[in-house]
Amino acid sequence: MKNSKIWILPGLLTIVILAAVLVVFGGLEGEVGEDASVLSQEISQNSANIRKSAVAGSFYPEDKEELVSNLSFYLENAKSVEVGGKLRILIAPHAGLNYSGNTAAWGFKQLEEKKYSRVIILGASHSTRFDHVAVYDKGTWETPLGDVAIDEDYAGSLIDNVNFIADTKNHKEEHSLEMELIFLQKVLDDFTIVPILVSNPTDELVSVLAQKIAYNFDENTLLVVSSDLSHYPDYETAKLVDRKVVEAVVANNLGDYEKTVSEIESGNYPNLSTAACGHQAIRVAIKVAEILGIHDIKEIKYENSGDVTDDRNRVVGYASIGGWSSNLQFKTPELDEIAQKEALAIARTTLMGQIQSQSIPPATPSSTILYEPLGAFVTLEKHDNLRGCMGLFEPDTPLYEVIQRQTIVAATQDPRFSPVVETELDDINIEISVMTPRRKIDNWKEIEVGKHGVVIEKGQSRGTFLPQVATDNEWGLEKFLSVLCSQKIKLEADCYKDTDVNIYTFEAQVFEE
Repeated sequence: MKNSKIWILPGLLTIVILAAVLVVFGGLEGEVGEDASVLSQEISQNSANIRKSAVAGSFYPEDKEELVSNLSFYLENAKSVEVGGKLRILIAPHAGLNYSGNTAAWGFKQLEEKKYSRVIILGASHSTRFDHVAVYDKGTWETPLGDVAIDEDYAGSLIDNVNFIADTKNHKEEHSLEMELIFLQKVLDDFTIVPILVSNPTDELVSVLAQKIAYNFDENTLLVVSSDLSHYPDYETAKLVDRKVVEAVVANNLGDYEKTVSEIESGNYPNLSTAACGHQAIRVAIKVAEILGIHDIKEIKYENSGDVTDDRNRVVGYASIGGWSSNLQFKTPELDEIAQKEALAIARTTLMGQIQSQSIPPATPSSTILYEPLGAFVTLEKHDNLRGCMGLFEPDTPLYEVIQRQTIVAATQDPRFSPVVETELDDINIEISVMTPRRKIDNWKEIEVGKHGVVIEKGQSRGTFLPQVATDNEWGLEKFLSVLCSQKIKLEADCYKDTDVNIYTFEAQVFEE
């Protein structure tokens, strides 16, 4: 079966070099332009794309020796937690170092003498609002402790220029990721980072981001999520509501966590402005844990600013929480028999409605998985011959809508075929392939015939084969890849061996009428 090409246009951003003034050291939460009253140092990005520190000298010492001394003090007074497996996800606070440094250190203590080559640092913007995912995709981040390079291949693979954007502008004054970076620099050696910010994502975008992160995880990847907890209630109220949030995160159920936060923020607690400033980032973390089968979630340390300053009238809560697992177990999306029948019925009624009256019948599926933002290909066959096949990876719309749209496109816009006409409808059989997100691989020999679908891209050329293409044609791996290269992408038959070719794999659940 042959599938549509999917194009990603390169995104470019230029950042103006600015300078700013540094002010007093840290705030309760460390929010830009809010109660901390901190004017962040503007980002200076030269031709090498270096992001200079936004908050050195305000949230933490600008002097390297002083910063090292402070970090060492906090880490030496923290303790390791006895947990089996490897730490995969760490939620840590991000206020000024003299406020949340002790709590954060307990989290980062768990990383000492551990090996990670890539750290995804995820946070929620404090100073700007936007609907997309802002990926800092190129260059390095600089702090007094030195420079850390961006994992440009990984960051670039996230970007689609629609919902995932190469956006350095929204990172330039944000402090929350930088506060995690200085701890990472102290406890880890030889790692790259992928800085990601969210602000006001849809539920679908939260799921898509979690899928992208999870399906590109490996044994040397760590996800660090930046968030403080309650903002500005009194000490006892903070302890009460923070306990609820921490327990909801540890329970690792996204629906229960969201319900807990909603009830707290609508509960009329005096002076409470938020239950967790990184709420949107924590939502992603819980979803990642679900996909990766990370069930060992533990509270590492809790404090609030009242424990640090003895001012208990107006406080901010801080917690370090970790997620451990012995093995990475990717939970692939799976439709049960009822959901499969619903999906096929939606495709069939959509096909008939489009061909007979150019209208799309409304769909209200009962299966919850059909509301998940999952990619899908719809394949039309007539007398066992391909009649149209089109699909979409990693959408930000529900699966049932993807099925409706790709049914129409397969029937009317596949360039290899004339549009389906009404007299053919009874002879058309519909097959649906529901896909996992793509996963970039470094060696084509990792591909398993019959299990993996493949996307190969070189420059602006791209082609896709579903996993069943190999088994339907009784092809071995090299035949499968050579046909994809030569017939689908129109490149040399061994293009999959080129060093400048990107190869992605995915899995699919396939079912038909």
